[in-house]
Amino acid sequence: MPEPILQVRNLTVHFYTYAGIVKAIEKVSFDVYKGETFALVGETGCGKSVTSRALTQLIESPGRIVEGQVLYYRDDGSVVDLLKLSEEEIRKIRGNEIAYIFQDPHASLDPLYTVGHQIAEAMEVHGKISNIKEGIQKAIQILKSVLIPDPERRVKNYPHELSGGMKQRVVIGIGVSNNPRILIADEPTTALDVTVQAQILELLDKMKREYNATIILITHNLGVVAETADRVAVMYAGKIVEIGSVDQIFKNPLHPYTQGLLKAVPNPMTKIEKLEAIPGTVPNLINPPSGCRFHPRCPKAMEVCKQKVPELKEIEPGHFVACHLY
Repeated sequence: MPEPILQVRNLTVHFYTYAGIVKAIEKVSFDVYKGETFALVGETGCGKSVTSRALTQLIESPGRIVEGQVLYYRDDGSVVDLLKLSEEEIRKIRGNEIAYIFQDPHASLDPLYTVGHQIAEAMEVHGKISNIKEGIQKAIQILKSVLIPDPERRVKNYPHELSGGMKQRVVIGIGVSNNPRILIADEPTTALDVTVQAQILELLDKMKREYNATIILITHNLGVVAETADRVAVMYAGKIVEIGSVDQIFKNPLHPYTQGLLKAVPNPMTKIEKLEAIPGTVPNLINPPSGCRFHPRCPKAMEVCKQKVPELKEIEPGHFVACHLY
């Protein structure tokens, strides 16, 4: 059996708004294995980013982690529940053992400081360097490793002096600066053009090999998943509906939602006259549908789907699905 590094159990996050309680994610459970790239896939608003932030208690008011466990297997063999740690304890792990690459590099970088200073600061906070000057020297090496040309000059640049692709590389540099065990990449290629996207994905793969890291990749791009992931969890309206290896998900999708997602993407290998869209719209999570949340849009919905929430069941080794058809 592969060795787990993270086990998420029944993770539930609600946002308490004036309009009502937004049930952003409900009883989400999955395992992440050491050294793999685990992709969390789904359309915008399905709860991918909320899930990734909840792992290290990064949920801000009016959000609240209502229940769940996030079991983290440390290097020394001990296991800690990240949701039970105090703010001081989780800060020692966040950015150090578990690091993030956030969605928007423009918002992730401080316009008042040079990129070298920001990389050095990430190391200084966790005691990896004794002062910023030493950190700047290490930042040059990090910029070199994330394939930024002329790092000795770029280390003195401010974020506005860099292109979008370069900013994303700097954010990856900050993420890997403390040699994390888990790197959570939240849509790292969203604002980039196709050629830069390919470079960033190659870079993430390089970082994974060099730093021996485990990657949790948050994306809605199935092409990115097919190219980089080992295993995939498909999310819909705050729930995980299917988990499997890349081969299982792409060659034998079981859940009608996963099937719909794949039919909506052009496939150069097959002749398709017309791409199929999933009918209807994403449900309002203040009043989500009863039973299976996908049933109002599902072409295979039965009476039981409206009444009973399907459990995530293992259909074949490593392939789980939450659907009453199985």
